[in-house]
Amino acid sequence: MDRNDDDRVNGRLHGDQPEAGKDGMAMRLLYMVIIAIMLSLSQTVLTLITVIQFVIMLVNTGQRNQRLADFGTDLGIWMAKAARYQSAASEVKPWPWTDLD
Repeated sequence: MDRNDDDRVNGRLHGDQPEAGKDGMAMRLLYMVIIAIMLSLSQTVLTLITVIQFVIMLVNTGQRNQRLADFGTDLGIWMAKAARYQSAASEVKPWPWTDLD
């Protein structure tokens, strides 16, 4: 990733966030369980795209698939936002409750 990509990703993670109201503890628990399931699924998806990207690079003499690389970046950002909500570092719920940006 070059410097501009680092700045773009940093802005998506730590930039302006939408206003989020505080949920009650029961609702937060429900959201946390749902997000935990989604995080588990996202780890499986990340493993799959890792294997697919490796095979593509093996066949194409090291050339990566840019769409898969971009999807991996987006998935990683979503996972980071989900982890921030899970750990109570943020009140902003990740997609699908907010825009994927």
